[in-house]
Amino acid sequence: MNEDKAIEILKNAILLEKRGHAFYAKVAQQASAEAVKQFFSLMAEEELTHVRILSEQFKNHRAGKKFTPGASAADAAFKTASSILTQDLKRQISAADYEAAAIAAAMSMEKNAIQVYSRRAAEAQDATEKSFYEWLAKWETEHLNFLSRLDKEITEAIWHDNNFWPF
Repeated sequence: MNEDKAIEILKNAILLEKRGHAFYAKVAQQASAEAVKQFFSLMAEEELTHVRILSEQFKNHRAGKKFTPGASAADAAFKTASSILTQDLKRQISAADYEAAAIAAAMSMEKNAIQVYSRRAAEAQDATEKSFYEWLAKWETEHLNFLSRLDKEITEAIWHDNNFWPF
């Protein structure tokens, strides 16, 4: 891949993750329910981890003109665990229209990130770069899957509460 293109991709990826962090942090700040605040704070932390990892790659790439396998990427864990998806969180989000809408917006952001990282992985000639972007796409897919499950359960609860079921 062209060196200028690789740097451009990394800069755009860092910007994408910084925007995600700002979004999640703002929702967390405005949330009134504690479980909702904690959930969006965790998502904001995850985005900062992505910024840090991408920034390391950016610095390494500028210095050595190549992607380097980094311990931070290999060691970073997917923190968004199913244990966070508690009944309390679902109830508090479904009771708050703003936070429920934020879930839908977050899903869109995560889908965009998956597309960006997957496309970069497909274009990459360097195996390390390819692996790096595949790993990021997987992490964002974990976020999307979690958010999708949460959105589905909230939607079903709202339908149930409002007798929207056809049977």
